[in-house]
Amino acid sequence: FWSRHRHLSEKTVPPGASNTTPRLRPEAMAVTAAPPAGPMPMAKRSAMEQIFWGGFYASGLIGALLVYGLLQERIMSIPYGGEVFEFSVFLVFANRMAAVVFAIGMAISHKESLTNAAPIWKYLIISFSNVYASTCQYEALKYVSFAVQMLGKSFKMLPVMFWGMAIIGKKYTALDWGVAIAVTGGVTEFLMTGPTSSSSDNGSSVKGFVWLLAFLCLDGLTSTMQEKLFKEHKTSKYNQMMYVNGLSAITSLCTLITTGTFLPAWSFFLREPQFAVDATMLSVSAVGGQFFIYSQVKEFGALVFAATMNVRQVISIIASYITYHNNITGLQMLGLVAVFGALFYKSYVGIMSAEGPKAKAAETQPIADKTKAASEGGAYKAADKNLSGPFLSRGRT
Repeated sequence: FWSRHRHLSEKTVPPGASNTTPRLRPEAMAVTAAPPAGPMPMAKRSAMEQIFWGGFYASGLIGALLVYGLLQERIMSIPYGGEVFEFSVFLVFANRMAAVVFAIGMAISHKESLTNAAPIWKYLIISFSNVYASTCQYEALKYVSFAVQMLGKSFKMLPVMFWGMAIIGKKYTALDWGVAIAVTGGVTEFLMTGPTSSSSDNGSSVKGFVWLLAFLCLDGLTSTMQEKLFKEHKTSKYNQMMYVNGLSAITSLCTLITTGTFLPAWSFFLREPQFAVDATMLSVSAVGGQFFIYSQVKEFGALVFAATMNVRQVISIIASYITYHNNITGLQMLGLVAVFGALFYKSYVGIMSAEGPKAKAAETQPIADKTKAASEGGAYKAADKNLSGPFLSRGRT
């Protein structure tokens, strides 16, 4: 090109005349690369932007799940028109239908495939355990207080760890076992040193503990199978959410029909306007909670999410005691301190252990590799490896 351009210039410019034709410089002809499509990764944003979005996701998550928890207790323990709602599977069905709509919308917006990435029977295992774990959770609120139910979710760490070792051969560190034992001890102390029954329960809370035990076993199986599905079939979160919630909706609907409770539950929904509002808000808050969970884990990592969930549990329990005037003893407060002290310590250790390798890698990593890692969100995903399954699985609603 340059030899041809020089040859033409020599022919067209008369002898003695100056060549005023501008010469194109190679660097001027370089095409500027277009910026990558899509939103800027969080790791490449300014510190103020990261603080803003971190606060937004955390406050949204805590707010959505706070509303969800208070509505759970309201629906299952306080009468509507003198009648307590008895059909907990109907709430599971409504929540799963709302989650399916949300998952399909997010999958389409992210241009993800709508076909199943894993065999249907594997989704079905998760769906069965998920539906009946949620049902046990709702049923427990008829007999035990919301604080007991919330602590029961922390108590499930040991069942999840046992399931993990049995099904996928997972290994846990001494810190994991120490935190799980401390949490279990704190929960046990809470249960044995003060009132635990629901405000609507006129008898023993033993039934509530049986429901909680069933919830722990089923939910531990759910989280372990979800982790196995993610690893073996590389399913996206929206794909798994869509199929698991879709099959869960079918499972809960079949349960309602076969037990003859669908029409009574639907009749109650139409007959009690306040219940209809509460049930709808329960589903909306559940889906909103899932949105904030997925967003925070994607942008800031699982450790930040676990710390946020610890704060959410504390706030939810305090809000429950204030809203519904439940009683608590001094020894129960010590149990709460033991539980959440262990959980916060686990989150703190995980975050601190992730900071060291990231800072060292930032000093030695080539600029090109840093740019690639940032575009993939690597600055935050590194922290995910420091969080074990039992601590992350508490995020589901």
